[in-house]
Amino acid sequence: ESQFVWQSGTGARLIQDRGRVSVCARPGQGAGSPAEASSGGGAYPSVPLSCPLPGVPKAVFAAAEGRERFETRVSVLENGLRVASQNKFGQFCTVGLLVNSGSRHEAKYLSGISHFLEKLAFSSTAQFGSKDEILLTLEKHGGICDCQASRDTIMYAVSAEARGLDTVVNLLADVALRPRLSDEEIEMTRAAIRFELEDLNMRPDPEPLLTEMIHAAAYRDNTVGLNRFCPVENTDKIGRDVLHSYLRNYYTPDRMVLAGVGIEHEQLVECARKHLLGVEPVWGSGQARDVDRSVAQYTGGIVKVEKDMSDVSLGPTPIPELTHIMIGLESCSFLEEDFIPFAVLNMMMGGGGSFSAGGPGKGMFTRLYLNVLNRHHWMYNATSYHHSYEDTGLLCIHASADPKQVREMVEIITREFILMAGDVGEVELERAKTQLKSMLMMNLESRPVIFEDVGRQVLATNTRKLPHELCALISQVKSTDIKRVVTKMLHKKPAVAALGDLTDLPTYEHIQAALSSRDGRLPLVYRLFR
Repeated sequence: ESQFVWQSGTGARLIQDRGRVSVCARPGQGAGSPAEASSGGGAYPSVPLSCPLPGVPKAVFAAAEGRERFETRVSVLENGLRVASQNKFGQFCTVGLLVNSGSRHEAKYLSGISHFLEKLAFSSTAQFGSKDEILLTLEKHGGICDCQASRDTIMYAVSAEARGLDTVVNLLADVALRPRLSDEEIEMTRAAIRFELEDLNMRPDPEPLLTEMIHAAAYRDNTVGLNRFCPVENTDKIGRDVLHSYLRNYYTPDRMVLAGVGIEHEQLVECARKHLLGVEPVWGSGQARDVDRSVAQYTGGIVKVEKDMSDVSLGPTPIPELTHIMIGLESCSFLEEDFIPFAVLNMMMGGGGSFSAGGPGKGMFTRLYLNVLNRHHWMYNATSYHHSYEDTGLLCIHASADPKQVREMVEIITREFILMAGDVGEVELERAKTQLKSMLMMNLESRPVIFEDVGRQVLATNTRKLPHELCALISQVKSTDIKRVVTKMLHKKPAVAALGDLTDLPTYEHIQAALSSRDGRLPLVYRLFR
């Protein structure tokens, strides 16, 4: 028995005949013509699977409209505020206000203001009597809110249903420009900051602490080297007047970007005009007089914190006592062309913890796994990081091991820095570039990540490089580019952060000498007694 299954636009039809499948031509085409085939491959015995079948119509696939270059749109309002948006289809949108303000701008103020502002965000405002009222308003649109402060940016963001855009922009404007900053809220923030600082010093993972220390060592007492966390002694000194004085200078429209993903640009601009144009901030609308426009000055240096790490994680399987070292060198800003080669280099170095259940995609073929963790079983961690800002950057390697093997660990890391300037294999370079592109594209599938990317790029450059442009730049990186940027980087003084039992830590001068040598080895030290 034959059963009719499918008929194409060309008139050919698929017939299932007692388990034998064949493509039959239109009437009149005749048996044995190219349009007839069987599952046994009788009609096309010599056509490989990689070639299209002769006589079969060419498939037409759906294609993008070619409007990708118009994806991110930017408008500037009369007061200087920038509005940036990218359409992303779906029921929800992410909208936020990014301000060019952070701990790097606190040189003339008490350190810790940005930390306070981050914790005080989405508290009571001129329109909303409490944090609960704000959350209830967002709940009506299925929304959530968050505020994050970094060294150079503070970001107020909301994800909610696109239909509630007007409510969301009104809320963001009120939160950023008209917070009440009541005595009770400031007191609660002080308590929250004290708890966070205590928690930071007790965590088994010292990475946030080491990041602070390496920045303090690399940019001593200036810009990105200023502390991101509020020092304990400043918690009682920061009040409403201090905050208003800071906000008056840095929360001005020309230092802000309203970014949105998942909404129409015209709609966002209309909401911005309604809620962010001609608004009187709670601290007054006087001109900003004292804005810090300092450029980061890389100094290099060392920051050491002697700390007993033996009881960091007690219990049935305690974490062993470790000493943590981070060594960094100045790279470049994200506005420079060399930023892409540095990003590829960072991916090529990779690294991670001594235990990882991942395969090649996890970075098991990166240099810090192959050359360090796989060869030295006693090393618990070796990871590469790249921090980049609008006027500087820092490439560093974090390593941890038993306190008795600190000297050996430092030498292994200095040798890896020297080897960066050596030959780069074509396979490892291509792998690093592919991994970087893969990570970029995967991250940019998430709406909040797209929002942050749009906001930060427009805040820094007034425009946005799209993912396919960045992928093209990554593809152009050659091994000579890696060698060039590393050679330039190795001429700088190192920045060193050390935490834990530092009895066997080499001197800063010895680490500097190792990074200036040909093989990265530390100078020999002769001791009578050990």
